[in-house]
Amino acid sequence: MIDLSQSRPFASGANRLCFRHPDQPGRCLKVLKPDSLEQRYRRQSPAKRLLGKRRLDDNRQEHLGYGQPAIARRLGGPQEAALWQHLPRLYDDEITTLGRANVSDLITDRSGHPSPTLEHYLRRPLTPELERAIDRFCRWLQDYGILTRNLLPHNLVVSNRSGQPELYLIDGLGAPSLQRLLAHQPSLRRRAIGRKIQRFHRRIRWELGGRRERWEAVQNR
Repeated sequence: MIDLSQSRPFASGANRLCFRHPDQPGRCLKVLKPDSLEQRYRRQSPAKRLLGKRRLDDNRQEHLGYGQPAIARRLGGPQEAALWQHLPRLYDDEITTLGRANVSDLITDRSGHPSPTLEHYLRRPLTPELERAIDRFCRWLQDYGILTRNLLPHNLVVSNRSGQPELYLIDGLGAPSLQRLLAHQPSLRRRAIGRKIQRFHRRIRWELGGRRERWEAVQNR
């Protein structure tokens, strides 16, 4: 068991805490926040509670996202390296003093520190280098047919360790059940990914514009 009692998370999301692995500094441990699953479940409507708690477990959903055909069929093949151009590798779970943890590559900058999020960079105008990095990431999604949930700037980090900025999706991989079923049709999959990319660009413009309106009011324009 990995003891995290004296460790501090380097990042905290809505439902998970992220720690640097104490024995393998190049890896990240993602654990659910205490009671977060139970609290989310209680906030669900009675009808949604009938679907159970497992669908609210972000660690489980992440494993499902990595298990999508677009990724699974490339593992161990000549295209596997291309998967990790914009994704951290996901490894087996480990047990910690805070519960079961998903273990993935820790995306860092050239200094070895955890990479900042895209949200951090959107507090100022985009540089041409970052614009090109965003375009490369979106082309990669389309070229490899990677399904994601809504692409949010705080779920992407920007690493410069290759000598140029590159985006990595660290959360939000996968899709709801219905969308996963529809995505077995190539044309429907391309359309679904295209919609996610369009909304992603809309989100970037909203962030750069200072969030003058509520996102819910502009996300479908």
